[in-house]
Amino acid sequence: MIRPDTGLRVYLCREPVDMRKQIDGLALLVQEAMALNPFEEAVFVFGAA
Repeated sequence: MIRPDTGLRVYLCREPVDMRKQIDGLALLVQEAMALNPFEEAVFVFGAA
């Protein structure tokens, strides 16, 4: 359970993602498609295609 008062940001990628991309491909997706920094203190949630 994530408590809302922790200050942790959670980002959800609503489009299905091919999980064969592995960590480098997912980081690139965060950077280019979501326009976010993949190294910030946050949780990025992806749904499999």
